[in-house]
Amino acid sequence: MRIPLFHVDAFTDRPFHGNSAAVCLLDSWLDDAQLRKVAAENNLSATAFVVPAKNLYELRWFTPSCEVRLCGHATMAAAFVLLTQYHPRPDSILFQTGFHDLVTVSRQGSSFCMDLPAMQPQKCAAPVGITQALELQTPPAEVVHANQVYALVVNSAEAVRSVGPNFALLEKFHPNAIAVTAPGTNCDFVSRYFAPGYGVPEDPVTGSLHCVLTPYWAKRLSRTQLHARQLSEREGELGCELNGDRVLVKGNAVLMMEAVLEI
Repeated sequence: MRIPLFHVDAFTDRPFHGNSAAVCLLDSWLDDAQLRKVAAENNLSATAFVVPAKNLYELRWFTPSCEVRLCGHATMAAAFVLLTQYHPRPDSILFQTGFHDLVTVSRQGSSFCMDLPAMQPQKCAAPVGITQALELQTPPAEVVHANQVYALVVNSAEAVRSVGPNFALLEKFHPNAIAVTAPGTNCDFVSRYFAPGYGVPEDPVTGSLHCVLTPYWAKRLSRTQLHARQLSEREGELGCELNGDRVLVKGNAVLMMEAVLEI
């Protein structure tokens, strides 16, 4: 079996930045064990598997270790491949995800905009041991939780950059991932994201995280349109908009590799 395979850097307009995803275009679904093996072979933070269906595409995402419920950067990568390599005329692609949600990605000039569900974070107590697991110098000002993510709010972008994650300790919070966020200096807010329990110690740029952070910062800053940066080593930029119960996440993407996978 020969499977078209693409590697795409999402949420960036420069090679070797943003978040890398693999995109595999299938004629029909492989079994789950094969999907996991292909994702592990790609060894990127996520692989998007795409199967054509009537008037849309079916879409599932796997990290190197498991399937995930929502993955923004791999969705953008899949839409980028379809809209630039296979369907240059349509302005949007509709995905039916593996968890039965519908996601639309539209082309807006050189950018791509995902229409994702907003996930309203709720204030909560800091999980025991989280400050030590992140080597935070001071306790977070606030902790919120949504979509199996604890987001710790700190006071500055520098505090986000200086986080020292202990991945063995962070894995103990699985199935919850951990994010750290703060007001930005040359953007509205910044973040970092850690999910070692899902095989992703630190994710370079996380679209799904902004389904949680956008409602939080929109309320705090009294604005619905926001500019976000994720301060991983590769870094990435996202345009975010709170639109009722949806979050619009916008970014660019760069094709890094086109190949054929033989299994």
